[in-house]
Amino acid sequence: MAKGLVFIYAGGGRGKSPAALGRALQAAMEGKNVVVIQFLKGNSMKSQDFLRRMEPQIKLFSFEKSDENYENLPEEKKQEEIANIKNEMNFAKKVLVTRECDLLILDEVLRLVEKKIVSVEDLKALLDCREDTDIILTGKEAEEDVCALADEISRIETWQPKGKSGT
Repeated sequence: MAKGLVFIYAGGGRGKSPAALGRALQAAMEGKNVVVIQFLKGNSMKSQDFLRRMEPQIKLFSFEKSDENYENLPEEKKQEEIANIKNEMNFAKKVLVTRECDLLILDEVLRLVEKKIVSVEDLKALLDCREDTDIILTGKEAEEDVCALADEISRIETWQPKGKSGT
């Protein structure tokens, strides 16, 4: 059996998560099942409402309880969210082991490694469960050890043409 591929969408520019969701739509149009697990985004994102309308072809999960972004939480709440994140990682492993989907998107999982919430070894162990499921990892920074786990890496950077200012 062929091993699923691992894709990384990383970089300082905008569009990593939308690129991954574009791949999710493409896979769903091909009749494949997709699971999206979002990390560190809080549970109040408007995009979640839209994505939930795509069920059952695209299933969205976020175990975080806070409405706020992780970085804005007090330390006590961060510790609670870390416990929720560990549950999300266990859920991701279950999704892979039970072969629940053809494409698994771990949105912002690279930030978990960057913040030392999840180790590279933990991420590798998760990816080793993938069998024939393709996986997309997104986040700003992709450490060299993480890049070594990928089959394809896309760097997304923001570039401002000369004379133009950002909005």
